Amino acid sequence: MRSSACVDFHRSVWLSRRTLLRAGGAGLLGLTLPGLLQAAKTGRSEAATLRPRAKSVIFLFQWGGPSHVDMFDMKPSAPDQYRSPLKPIATSCPGIQVCEQLPETAKRMHLVTLIRTLTHTMKNHNSAGYYALTGHAPPTDDQRLRDSLDLFPAYGSVVDHLAPNTNGMPTFVSYPYTISDGSITPGQHASFLGKTHDPFFFTEDPNSPDFRLPELSLPASLTLQRLARRRELQRLVDAQTRLLEYSAEARGFDEYYDRAVQMLTSDKVRKAFDLSAEPEAVRDRYGRTTYGQSCLLARRLVEAGVKFVTVYFSASIGGQSTTSGGWDTHGFNNTRMFPIVEKYHFPMTEQTLPTLLDDLEQRGLLDQTLVVWMGEFGRTPKINANASRDHWPQCYTVLLAGGGVKRGFVYGKSDATGSYPDEHPVRPDDLAATLYYLLGIPPDTEIIDRNQRPLAIGGRPVLDVLA
Repeated sequence: MRSSACVDFHRSVWLSRRTLLRAGGAGLLGLTLPGLLQAAKTGRSEAATLRPRAKSVIFLFQWGGPSHVDMFDMKPSAPDQYRSPLKPIATSCPGIQVCEQLPETAKRMHLVTLIRTLTHTMKNHNSAGYYALTGHAPPTDDQRLRDSLDLFPAYGSVVDHLAPNTNGMPTFVSYPYTISDGSITPGQHASFLGKTHDPFFFTEDPNSPDFRLPELSLPASLTLQRLARRRELQRLVDAQTRLLEYSAEARGFDEYYDRAVQMLTSDKVRKAFDLSAEPEAVRDRYGRTTYGQSCLLARRLVEAGVKFVTVYFSASIGGQSTTSGGWDTHGFNNTRMFPIVEKYHFPMTEQTLPTLLDDLEQRGLLDQTLVVWMGEFGRTPKINANASRDHWPQCYTVLLAGGGVKRGFVYGKSDATGSYPDEHPVRPDDLAATLYYLLGIPPDTEIIDRNQRPLAIGGRPVLDVLA
């Protein structure tokens, strides 16, 4: 029986019907603007389409792995070696508690869904990170996992391939870091779908006083008139090229360059990235930090029509500093987890997450914007010898808000120590399916990899989190 919001769980049901969308053959073109362009020329499913509940996704990726048992799934009755030294507090949703260090976040829990039983077996950052960013398990749990065209594309690249924007805005934007742990973490770009579906990616700091994107600025010596003349010359070259080799790559150049010019000359695009247009008070509320201003920019981008925005919390897994880095808090080098997260990670989360949810809600955007807050895994429920916690993918929490999910709702239940799912485990594949479902893309849609194999884009959507 279904129950109301602010309850513990619902059972997920997915009546799967295969949608054979063989959308492949994307060329690996060496293109100059980073991943903005090349409209998808793929087939579309003849099956009935889903009704999109979300127009956009803001994916806040917490690189390093935040501790679920010290934030959103606390276990105050667990034994001493498991129980957090931090206390749980009540929230705006009866029955849901969060960490005492997150009082502002607690006031917004009536807006969110918590999935407390995300689970997989990847214990290394690169393999777990790839799984989290794509919804597809890597071939091996290996910290040496490297980027490869054999690996699955990022969520936003799949969206750009299957349902690209037609509003003049990029479909997929990611920033302000390339994340890595030794080597670059796979899953941040389009992989075998081709570079035309890469994100519009940049590393400029949105918190910089002179923040601007060189990708959206013409060189001083190049006027719009000269650009137009160059484009006409390019058309002639392309026409001659196609007489020699009428390939898929050649056929794609025209549309690619047309869209490139549109982006360079678009007032709408430039205005979306213009953070200086925001009132100072709004910028202050988000926090004058790279992450805070990145979250504000994410709101501006979805408001302007970008479909998928990925914001990386940090470039490194971190864990040794109270001023920078990710959530990887083992307690190495005589550091301790709890002073670090209390001085840096929790205050950063407290300032950005509630502010973003409030801003989206007040602007009437939350119902159509899905916010995803998650890392690649959680932390060990048992506290280690360094008074800290290690990697734990077997059970952790993801926070969802808006975009067609329930408000004030908890799905799944972990065991008494937060070690394993007790009811309703959810794989990253199923979370991926849920994101696509909310965007109106059937999760059983298939894309074709470089070896001409059909691959489903997701697992089974968790329908019980839908409003």
